Amino acid sequence: MNSLRPVSSLLITTAFLLVGHGLHMTFLPLRASELGLSQTLIGLSGSAYFAGFLTGALMIPPVIARVGHIRSFTALMAIFLCSFLILSLVSGGLFWVLVRFVLGAVMCGAYTVIESWLADQTEANRHGRVLSIYTAIVLISMAFGQYLLGLTDANPLYPFIFVSFLVGLAIVPVSLTRSLAPAPVPATRINFLKLYRRSHTAFAGALGSGVVMGGFWGLGAIYALGQTEEAGFVPAFIAANILGGALAQYPIGMASDRIDRRYVLAALCAASGISAFGLMLAESEESLLLGAFCFGAFANSLYAVSLAKAADNSGREEFVTIGSSVLLLNALGSASSSLVIGWAMRSLGDGALFAFLGLASFVTGVFIVLQPPGRTAVSIEEQGAFIAATSAMAPAAFDQDPRSDEEVEYEPTLADDGETDTYTEFRSSALGEAAA
Repeated sequence: MNSLRPVSSLLITTAFLLVGHGLHMTFLPLRASELGLSQTLIGLSGSAYFAGFLTGALMIPPVIARVGHIRSFTALMAIFLCSFLILSLVSGGLFWVLVRFVLGAVMCGAYTVIESWLADQTEANRHGRVLSIYTAIVLISMAFGQYLLGLTDANPLYPFIFVSFLVGLAIVPVSLTRSLAPAPVPATRINFLKLYRRSHTAFAGALGSGVVMGGFWGLGAIYALGQTEEAGFVPAFIAANILGGALAQYPIGMASDRIDRRYVLAALCAASGISAFGLMLAESEESLLLGAFCFGAFANSLYAVSLAKAADNSGREEFVTIGSSVLLLNALGSASSSLVIGWAMRSLGDGALFAFLGLASFVTGVFIVLQPPGRTAVSIEEQGAFIAATSAMAPAAFDQDPRSDEEVEYEPTLADDGETDTYTEFRSSALGEAAA
């Protein structure tokens, strides 16, 4: 427990913030539906959130570097509160899209502040433990937020009050902490082309997981409401998905430590597709909850295993860049998914949601299976240890990932793709071509 004392205020802030975040992510699509917005506009607003998240990852670190962590966090939360509360007063669809873009950007900025501060305040040999605790808090808090949403049926303004209350509380621990603020946050480093060259499998898994889970987060609440016509059932449906992902990560991660991760990802894609099609056929509330749990167990694990696969095929000195690319490619997939699915649900009916997610899962799995072993293929014995992760983070989280903090011997080499590559600790052969 002593190792957590320096970061206790940050973890408390995370808990308050993510409870409010989990509540607002489910509530806003429902609110938009109540206001009569079309499924296309609701999907577009979900896409705008993830596009804002991607933009925030690129634009906000320089702001934090200029004004510091505490000021940045306070300003970002003030913008969040003002933007969120405006939605209680307006019903224009395009305005909702703009506001959700802003909410995505400031949430990414808030994650960046917390995660970079955690990395700075944690001893190097404790990074893995603190990151695991942080991931657990993120998932548990988001699930608990669904429970709070179930308490707000009496008044349509209660969710706005609850979210504002929780986000406001999140400001307090950080503002009053005695811990010194860390050094400026470095600019986000991404390189999608390098990620693709390092591992086609990790690239496909990152993009596919974004498409699948982005569609679910954007329109899953609308689907549950349409199937049951019970607004009180929706939080339980979303919570079942989150809990499924939280409980399955470690068993799936342990399996991926013992089995080629390419096969694990392909199996997860197949299982996600089957469970998505199963949800299309579910009629009772019990079967919907079971389907959401199973779908969450498999689909939520795609991101973490894809990240682990990317880590296997990259050097420690480039893991932050590769990991950030996995995360932001996931956000890019999420941004595109909600828009397409929203249009499809309006044209073809609610069943188009899980039909699209199931198809996307199977296509991703087939692509992974068809990849031939490359020169950078990693044997099971050489795979790194799985570390639980969630896409509800910012690139700053990779600074405290144990897969990036060990120093090794490097010397400049020239990769086959023509770029200078300093990683010379080869897994099974030279890092020059794409891995399967």
